[in-house]
Amino acid sequence: MNPNDPENQNAAPQAEPANDAAPEAASAPEADPIAVLEAEKTDLKDKLLRLMADMENLRRRTEREMGDARTYAVANFARDMLNVADNVRRAIESVPEEASKTAEGAFKGLIDGIDLTERDLLKTLERHGVKRLEPQGQKFDPNLHQAMFEIPNAEVPNGTVLQVVQSGYVIGDRVLRPALVGVSKGGPKAAANGAGGETADNSSAS
Repeated sequence: MNPNDPENQNAAPQAEPANDAAPEAASAPEADPIAVLEAEKTDLKDKLLRLMADMENLRRRTEREMGDARTYAVANFARDMLNVADNVRRAIESVPEEASKTAEGAFKGLIDGIDLTERDLLKTLERHGVKRLEPQGQKFDPNLHQAMFEIPNAEVPNGTVLQVVQSGYVIGDRVLRPALVGVSKGGPKAAANGAGGETADNSSAS
């Protein structure tokens, strides 16, 4: 091999970069163990905080679900009991007011007994979170009431409940049964949140 050959002169320098790479790799600085530990600590702290947040969300969700279960566990039973409450109310309303005032003896005892039964029934329902709605004279609320018909009356604000056909009931913040009502029409617009009257017009029976 002739060292003066142009091909050999070009080939020789090509091997030099490979020889120079080894010292550079060998001299690469090692990772700082303290920095590695700090990074691991930061990562573990982040994972711990996320785990604690997940556990707190789980605790709150469990408490909410348990609260709902306690509040609404009797919803189906309470809904069935509404028929009993309706029948008791019908029995009371079937007695003319004049007859109720002048009743004596056994008849008066019967009327008083039915009235007492209704009060006890409502108190029992209330102890379990069930309350009867009293919408008479209130502004129509489509979330609580169902308009059955309209009553022309120019003396009260439009959309006022003037007649309760059937009582409504709620349990907690849920409606067991909306109150069936008759609402006023033709009066002045309600002073606050007039949407109630408009909804009553749209929801009333045709």
